[in-house]
Amino acid sequence: MRPTADHRARTRTFPGRLSRALVVSAIPFLAACGQEVRSQASEYTTASVPQFAPTEAPGHPLMAPQAIMSAAANFPQCVASLWPQAAKRGVSRATFEAATHGLEPDLQIMELLDRQPEFTKPVWEYLDLLVNEKRIATGREMLAKHAKVFDAVEQHFGVDRHIVTAIWGIESNYGPQGGERSVIRSTATLACIGRRQDYFRDEFLAALEILHRGDVAPQDLKGSWAGAFGPTQFMPTSFKRYALDFDGDGRRDVVNSIPDVLASTANNLRKDGWHAGATWGYEVVLPERFDFLLADRSIRKSLHQWEALGVRRAGGKPFPRPGDTGTLMLPAGANGPAFVVIDNFRAIMKYNPSESYALAIGHLADRIRGGEPFMQPWPRDQLPLSRTERFEMQERLAALGLYRGPADGKFGATTRAAIRDFQARAGLIPDGFASSKVLERLRQGR
Repeated sequence: MRPTADHRARTRTFPGRLSRALVVSAIPFLAACGQEVRSQASEYTTASVPQFAPTEAPGHPLMAPQAIMSAAANFPQCVASLWPQAAKRGVSRATFEAATHGLEPDLQIMELLDRQPEFTKPVWEYLDLLVNEKRIATGREMLAKHAKVFDAVEQHFGVDRHIVTAIWGIESNYGPQGGERSVIRSTATLACIGRRQDYFRDEFLAALEILHRGDVAPQDLKGSWAGAFGPTQFMPTSFKRYALDFDGDGRRDVVNSIPDVLASTANNLRKDGWHAGATWGYEVVLPERFDFLLADRSIRKSLHQWEALGVRRAGGKPFPRPGDTGTLMLPAGANGPAFVVIDNFRAIMKYNPSESYALAIGHLADRIRGGEPFMQPWPRDQLPLSRTERFEMQERLAALGLYRGPADGKFGATTRAAIRDFQARAGLIPDGFASSKVLERLRQGR
């Protein structure tokens, strides 16, 4: 509720008193915007909240510090307003009150919302972080330790056990949980503050449903900053759609029951389009003078058709299923490894909509199975764009009418398609790679 002018004149505070813990939790976010944070133990007034003078592109207006702090002051009212929607979903008043009493937002989350490494790190750094010898070895140990469960899950769902194991390894490093944050607090924070409130409102309500049903105990409902929980990181809404009671104890426990975790993860992939017996894709080698405009997610060809264009599987091996159809992907441009990815790659991307993530899952699965590292080197001499430069590139592409997505600093297929169109127009190799050279040409307007 907006305060009256008289109230503002008397107190000069945000609507509602911000607690010391809340202001302290905001420090990393405000510091990330290049701010000096000033606080006093006795009173938190508007003077305690730094003025916004960002050193990087601010992005969405709801992510500006003043907007964040204003929404944080209204947080109790926002959470209380969600009770009628929770009641419609069958959540009891007792469950709602127990979960939300005294709840304060976690403003450190705001620092993380637009900085997911799968969207902001160069793909080779991301893979270095997630696909390593220790994670490969531990994956093999998990397959041996839980062999009977993997046998049953693979037989029932038709999903490659190595892919399920890779998701477990990348999401939580084979641990029981993928984070220590309260799922209720995280999803409530994001439901009331920041740029994705509509999305996270549904996640918060779904988390309340989980507590009401008793599938996961309140003390176990902990996870990532975004509210994903358990060894394979189910979002609350994904839990509702895919979680299964595979061990027969009457609860869908995707935190403490390995059978439930593995079966629910496989069920998720199967319902998202996983094809039994097929892989995720292949590293390939491109011929000289290749038409890089073919590296477009909308262009699908059978592996046999890609071969007819001179595309070969890396290492000279034949494609085991030449009738499978796929798209050509160049995550680091013409100077890095190339891949033909098939439908199962898309199923992984529905688990997490990042090509870098899906590539890491597929590659870790292959390495756990006994496969080799990628054969072609990554262009590690390329300096990654800063976050400010990423915003700038999207904005300049949009100004030319080539990019129609949000300027969020995240480079997915839509951004790469716009880059590829600009490169073709500018006489560059249209590989869709966001290099400093491309940004400089954009600045020149040609």
